[in-house]
Amino acid sequence: MASNCKNVFTPITIRGIDFKNRIVLAPPSPNHASPDGLVTHEFVEWFRQFAAGGATVLYVGNSSIDLSESRDEERMLDLANPATVLPLSWYAEMAAAYNCHASLEINHNGKDTAWETVGHAPFAPSPIIPWTERTRAKKYGRDPIVPIEMTQQKIDETVGKYANAAFQMKRAGMDIALVHGGHANLIAQFTSPLYNRRTDGYGGSTKNRARFAVEVCQAIRERCGDDFVIEYRISADEIAEEGMHFKETLELIGYLEEAIDIVHCSAGIHSDYDMKYYRNWCQHYPMPHMYNVHYARDIKQAYPNLLVNTVGSIMNIGEAEEILSNGWSDFVAMCRPLMADPEMPKKYAENRPEDRRPCLRCDACAIRLGSGDGVGTRPRVINCAVNPYSGLTTELKNSVVPKAETKKKVGIVGGGLAGVYASMAACLRGHDVTLYEKSGRLGGNLIGAAAAPFKFDMKDYLAWFEREAAKQPAKILLNTEATPELLAKENFDALILAVGADPVTPNIPGVGKPHVHWAPDAELGLVPVGEKIVVIGAGAVGIEAAIDFAKQGKEVDLIEMLDKCSVLGNIHPTMGLAANYLMEEIDAENISVHYNTCVTEILDDAVTMSGTDGESFRIEADTVLLAIGMKPRKDLVNALRRCVPETSVYIVGDAKAAGTISTATNQGFQAGLHI
Repeated sequence: MASNCKNVFTPITIRGIDFKNRIVLAPPSPNHASPDGLVTHEFVEWFRQFAAGGATVLYVGNSSIDLSESRDEERMLDLANPATVLPLSWYAEMAAAYNCHASLEINHNGKDTAWETVGHAPFAPSPIIPWTERTRAKKYGRDPIVPIEMTQQKIDETVGKYANAAFQMKRAGMDIALVHGGHANLIAQFTSPLYNRRTDGYGGSTKNRARFAVEVCQAIRERCGDDFVIEYRISADEIAEEGMHFKETLELIGYLEEAIDIVHCSAGIHSDYDMKYYRNWCQHYPMPHMYNVHYARDIKQAYPNLLVNTVGSIMNIGEAEEILSNGWSDFVAMCRPLMADPEMPKKYAENRPEDRRPCLRCDACAIRLGSGDGVGTRPRVINCAVNPYSGLTTELKNSVVPKAETKKKVGIVGGGLAGVYASMAACLRGHDVTLYEKSGRLGGNLIGAAAAPFKFDMKDYLAWFEREAAKQPAKILLNTEATPELLAKENFDALILAVGADPVTPNIPGVGKPHVHWAPDAELGLVPVGEKIVVIGAGAVGIEAAIDFAKQGKEVDLIEMLDKCSVLGNIHPTMGLAANYLMEEIDAENISVHYNTCVTEILDDAVTMSGTDGESFRIEADTVLLAIGMKPRKDLVNALRRCVPETSVYIVGDAKAAGTISTATNQGFQAGLHI
């Protein structure tokens, strides 16, 4: 039967090249290239999942036109490397086998290359020290380095490097390229008044500032011929006050129209202003879906003969169908939603939308990649918080879990994320699995994490999680507490302990009073909440609870022992740049935050506190919510771990160390996989 998404799955031909549908993988950076910037077999296998899943074009993010002068990620492709074509052909031929187009986002990041990565000052249109360099210089104890203003000779050389990069792609068997002209990378540094202070033919008017971009695209066309598709990525609006705004972008597109085939419409800038405008091209979980589609719609209206691709929190194929059916764009690009479920196009083509594994927009993928400054980073290859296959594409060919040579009897204690994903993997291995959950519902801390109304992505994921958990062949025993005696009686061959963690209860006088609760219990409506709420702890749980209740009209105070800078440092590794967004939400909701403050006593109608100066004060409160942290249930782990041979015990998720959805998912799945 044909798909219900007829617009998504309508083919299109551009310059004689056929594209089977309208779904494009927006460019990720997986850290799978070799140290010298070449495609590896691990790289190819990571991208295979998207080709097999049904996307029509696969883009690789931030592929450098010359790694010796443009480098801001740990493992980037280097299209200036003479050896690049052969390994690129592995990627191109893999995609072609699935009737899919392999491609690259070709880029030079200009001002944002760190001296530490290339050994010289970066090149840029104008010698303006960016925010990122000032921050980096302070971090490493050196003076900020001024970018080198590009001469005409350097401009001509760089235009040639873009053309060469695209030509290398064509030699490798590719027929489409994405030229990165957005997010304050080099081309956008020329087009934007924020970064371009030149007084020659490349500065001043919009037309002059567009000159470099036009020369790049014309050079690519001349080098690659008429049978090569050029897609051009823009920031429709840079958002920053002195940056390029949408009205001027429309003018820019007019200068580019004859030189390109598709305009790829994003927004925002990459890193300056403390990453404030990053959210405009990579949205955080409280932000609306289809965030930038209105720009694409207006571009399509202004330039009806130009093909338009739109991107930005388009979370499923149903939303893509809505966009295309309204004529707002011709293509829809997704990155994180396809990483969460590479088979999403196939599932919608088969009319199985309910099987889509939802993306959380949690940025666990990006957090792993490292800063790319070559100093003090802890880079990892990319993976996903909800898709454990994403980090195992080399080990699990075509995402197939191999059957175990010997079927074993496996016990799993805990029905949260780690336990259920362990069960999924163990069942796929062919084992006989029994899962014990002491409550009446699977999900563990995921249930509380989805409580706030603004956590709509999490609610979507929780519903999917519960449906998927019910499908697996494991024996699931709800309302059953696993004891040493019960486990020993079953004589399991292997045991996975996913027993989770308990909320930390501080040693504060009055903490046992009846109006003191664990914050997620309050959000779930399991305990009564008054009108004047004090939240103790400004971690992710506390911040989200404070915002949740403030949006309900409650009077909320948030108390934290650390200073604001330390709070941000603590929550960034788990929340990514959503941390900045939520801190702004705290201000917007008029939540009073007391940093450097300790609670000294909880009274029946108030909380007493003291600051670093030793001065005491009190806040009226009819409800006190605890959000100080979690501690692993080590006593329970130790009580259960000797019920099977010791080398066949796996401790995963929060039971090992209080962590994230990503750590729970991936640890649980791999434990089940290794039995």
